[in-house]
Order: sequence, then C-alpha cells, then structure tokens
Amino acid sequence: MTSVAKMLGRFKPRAWSDSAALTERGTEFHRRGAYIDAFRVWRRAAERGSSEAAFRLAELYLKSQGVLYSVQDALAWYQRAAEAGHVDAQLQLGRMLLQGVPAPSGPANFWKCAVEARAGQQKSVADVIFPRGLAVEKDPARGFHWIQAAASAGNGNAQTLLGDLLRNGQGCDQDLEAACKWYEKAAEQGIASGEFGLGDIFYQALGAPQDAGAAATWYRKAADKGHVRAQVALAFLHLNGDGVAQDRAEAARLFAEAARHDDVLALYNIGLLYLRGDGVARTVDKAETALRKAARKGHLPAIQALGEFYSKGVDSEPDLREAAHWYQQAAERGDVQAQFFTGRFYATGSGGTQSVREAAKWFLKAAENKHPTSAYYLAVSYLNGTGLGQDVAAAIKWFEFAAEAGIAAAQVQLGRLYSTGSGVDRDHARAEQWLVKAASGGDPEAKVAYALFLLQADKRAATLAKAKCLLDQAAETDHPSANLQLGNLHAGRFGGPVALDEAVRYYSRAASAGLPDAALALGGLYLDTRNAIHDAKLAAGWFERAAQAGQPMAQFQLAVMYCTGNGVERNLEQGVAWYEAAAYERHTLAQYNLGVMLSKGLGCVRDPERAAEWFARAAENGLVDAQLALGDALYFGSGTVKDPATANEWYEKAASQGNEAATQRLKNLSVLVSG
Repeated sequence: MTSVAKMLGRFKPRAWSDSAALTERGTEFHRRGAYIDAFRVWRRAAERGSSEAAFRLAELYLKSQGVLYSVQDALAWYQRAAEAGHVDAQLQLGRMLLQGVPAPSGPANFWKCAVEARAGQQKSVADVIFPRGLAVEKDPARGFHWIQAAASAGNGNAQTLLGDLLRNGQGCDQDLEAACKWYEKAAEQGIASGEFGLGDIFYQALGAPQDAGAAATWYRKAADKGHVRAQVALAFLHLNGDGVAQDRAEAARLFAEAARHDDVLALYNIGLLYLRGDGVARTVDKAETALRKAARKGHLPAIQALGEFYSKGVDSEPDLREAAHWYQQAAERGDVQAQFFTGRFYATGSGGTQSVREAAKWFLKAAENKHPTSAYYLAVSYLNGTGLGQDVAAAIKWFEFAAEAGIAAAQVQLGRLYSTGSGVDRDHARAEQWLVKAASGGDPEAKVAYALFLLQADKRAATLAKAKCLLDQAAETDHPSANLQLGNLHAGRFGGPVALDEAVRYYSRAASAGLPDAALALGGLYLDTRNAIHDAKLAAGWFERAAQAGQPMAQFQLAVMYCTGNGVERNLEQGVAWYEAAAYERHTLAQYNLGVMLSKGLGCVRDPERAAEWFARAAENGLVDAQLALGDALYFGSGTVKDPATANEWYEKAASQGNEAATQRLKNLSVLVSG
C-alpha cells in the first residue's frame, strides 16, 4: 500500500492554491462567460499576491461583469495591481485619475433613487451600497505619477501619453524636451501616436527647431499605420506644399481615408475638395454628404458651409429651408454672421415660418456681438415696435451703433429722426451732421435724404442748387427716388423756377423704374389745364399705370375721369370699379363717392346697405359730406336700421365743421321735437 501511495503521489493534481494557477483558472471561467466564478477565483488569486488577478478584478467592476458596477472598487484593484508593478494597471489607473470618472446618470441607475432609512431621515441606496462614492475625482498629479511609472516600464502607449502630459503641462510642469524624449521612445516601438507626437513637435517647434520636412516624415509613419490625426495633418502639409511637395490629390486621398473614420476635420476638408473638384473629381453629392456628417457632429465651419451651400444652390436650385436650418444651427453656436442670416430668414419668412419676434431675437443677439447691419435692423424693430416693444431710446442707441460703423441707412434714419423730432428732441444740427455723413459715403439714398432735408429747411436759391446737385449725383446711378424728387423740383413743388419739360423727363425715368408716385405726378401734370402740356388722354394713361400698381390717389383720379368722360370714354362701371379699389386702400373721398354711386345705382346695382357702410367708413375718417350722408341714412333707415338719435350725432359732427346742410337738418329736427 505504501508503494502504491507513493506511486499515486507522483500523479497528484496541480495545487490550485497557487496564485498563477488561480489566475489562469479565472481567465478560463471568464472566457466561458462565467463571470461570477471568475470573480471568486481572481479574488482568491489577488489575495495571494497576483497583480494580474487584481487587474482583472478592476476590469470586472468597470464592465459590471459578475459584480455590480463600481468605479471605486475598480480604482482600488487597479491601485493594488499598479503598486505590485502591473504596467497595464498603472496605465489604466493613471488615465482614471487624469480624467476623473463621473457618477453614472439616467433612470437605469436604480441606486440613485432615494429611500427612507429612518423616520425623518433620507438616505440614498448609493450611500448604502457604495459608501466610497460613485465617481472618481480628477487628480492629475497622481495620474501623472502612474503614467510615468508605466512609461518607465516600457509601455509604448504610456510613453506617448506621458509625452502629451509633459507637452501640455498636465499634472506636471511643462517640459517640451522631456515630451520629445518620451515620444521618441514610443516611436522606437512603432507606436503610431508617438510618431504623430513627434510630428507635432517638429511642425509646431515644440522644444525643437521647426522642421516641416521632419514633421511630414513622422506624420507619414503614423498615417501609414492608420492614425487618423496623422492622416489629417499630413493631408494639410500636402495641400499647402509645406515640408513636402504640394500634392492636392494626395491630400484628398488622406482626407478621404481619415473621413472614413468620421474625423470632422477630414470630413469638412474632403467635402470642400469635392465641392471644388480640387485634387479629386468634383462630386457635389459626396461633398454634401461629407459636410452633413461633419455638421451633425457640431463642426461649426461645416455647418456654416452647409448654410452657404443651400442658400446659393450648387448645381441645383437654392434650398432656403435647409439653408435656414443650418444657419440657425451655426447661430445657436454663437456665429455672428449666421445670427444675422437667421434673423433675416425669420424677417422675410423665406426658408420657413415668418416671425418678427424671432427675427428681432436673432438681430439682438448679433447686434450684441457687434454686427452693424443687425444693429440697424434691431433699431428698426424697436422704432416700429415689431417683434419687440416699441422703444425709441433703444432704437436711437442701435441706430447710432450701426451709424458709427458706417451703415448709411442708419445714418439716414438718425438724420430723419432728429430733423422731425420723432421720439427725440428735435435737433436740426445733429440731423444734418448724420445726413452729411451718410451722403458723403456716396450712398444714393443718403444723398436723396439729405437733399430733401435741405429742401424742407428753406427755399433759398443756394439751398435749392445744393439739393439739386445731390439729386443729380444720385440720379446718375439711375436711383428712382432721385429722379422722382428731381421731377418734383422742376415741377416747382419746392419753390424755384418751373421747367415742365425737365419735370416730365425725370418723372418718366422714375415711372419707368417702377415708382407709382412718379406715374401719378405725370398724370397730374398732364391733367392740369393750366399747363401748356395739358393732355387728358395722356393723363389717363399715366394714372392707369399708377392705379394698376395700387396707388390709391391714381385710382381715385381714374375713377373720376371714367365717370366724367375726361380723357377716356365715359364708363360708370369702370368708374365704380376704380372708386372701389381706392376705397379699399382707405382713400376717404373714394369711399364717399363709392357710397354715392351705390346709393343711386350709378354704374352698379343700387345697394343702400353697402352705400351706408362706405358712408360710415368715410364719416369715421372725418369727411363732412360722408357724415351728412350717414346721418341721412340713419335718419331715414336707408340701408341701415333707422336711428334718429345716432343720425343726430353725425349731423352735429358735420355741423361742427361748418356744413350748412347738417346745421339745417339739426334745426329741422329741433322743430319736429318741439312741435
């Protein structure tokens, strides 16, 4: 038996109490997905001194495999392994301490819920299960210590990271010479990130002389290993011929390679190259795809490029809806020009919903960021109370900012406000100062505004001559308003000599440019029997041109001419149609005349009810004859409910303005009441 026992003893199973064997056994359990068994075995191994087992336990806690996620337990096991000289643990521990680890968030983390532990006290599940906390605070100095330990042990990734820390002074004093040394050690092992770091050292002259050629060499080594940032850096060197021969095709190839890994810089730049056909075949679809990918990652230049891409349209019609979307994305990231564009999109409604409130909001943001044109539009919003509460003082403030920045329209607005005293104390000198400044910049509209200011100031020959000079300068640019005012000047509307031929010439130029008021003025000149150029037929033609453009005075004049047969064949129906067009444009006399035509059935079906409605509109606008007519309609119940009391009120309003017929009606009513 003894000999048998000895013989059997030779075949005794391997002692699993050995820490290396336990670690290996735990690894086998982990490979099979038996995480709880792996945890139990690795813990026994770690307690017996296995640094590898301690490292593996830390990994289990971070990955929540067989145990509940616990960053503090992971940290403790990493530290135990690191102190035992485990290089990977030193690297991982260093990274955790450098960056910190935030506490988990989200509803899935049940331990964050609060539970009542004792009466009147609250205690969280986290406090019970994780007494050491759920997060790791940053500790750059300790992190640096462990990264340095791993690097000194020869870990190439740690050497690169140590180079980064020394380069940036993170967790240590900045030391570019030492950074270069550690990058070199990593590069000697063929670590791509170390090679990239050396490329940066030489390209940016970080502790070494600037050498774009050497930088390109190191970038190339890293790029050939698939290092994305190195591919992008090398692409820029080839794009600009910096340290290497300029090769835009190679630059495009490198950008495209990096873009496959969704690098935003690569996506943006290859998108631009595709768009221009620079170093690669021009492909708008690929350009759009690349730019959209970069933009969706929040890359501001790509977002800006997409806004421009869609607003201008490339090989297709502009897509203002897409343009508005991307400009707003850029605006929300603080891009001032995009804030202005977004305000303009909302103001016009192009690309989406029109909203004066949103427009004013974005103009305000851009103006606060010193954008002069936005400041002008913001001032207009304050002045008119559109999108913002009316605030003339704020309008003046922003007009002045825009004016000081050289925006001629703002200078003109300030001149007009100070000259009329609209919301500010009237200041003739200050008004002229701003208008002179605007006009001296060569803006035609500013010259017209200054000329009108002078013409309204006095009628001296010298003033008229100065104003005419300004208008002539503006008219040389075919400015319609300048031609209109020159027509007014030669027609004698500002005093001075009358030159009808010149007036007709300038009015005609303004009318041909689409100004209805110029066509109206021409109609007036030809209609006036006192003028040598009197021609009612020509007058009717010009009035119709202005009337078709919606000019209410021209519509009224044309209606009168059709009703009287002056310059056109008499046609009451046409007269009624033009009276109605002018009436809807709030021309008071047209409203009254339309009421008369409707009440008598002239050129239309008699309609007392509509007649009364138009009399009422004209009466409310203060027209005496309409007040009398409305009083009659109410008194007799013509087209409206009979109402003598209200009729009496309208008679009183007309009588107070000197209407004798209204006065007589009041007397008659008084006699009837007294009788």
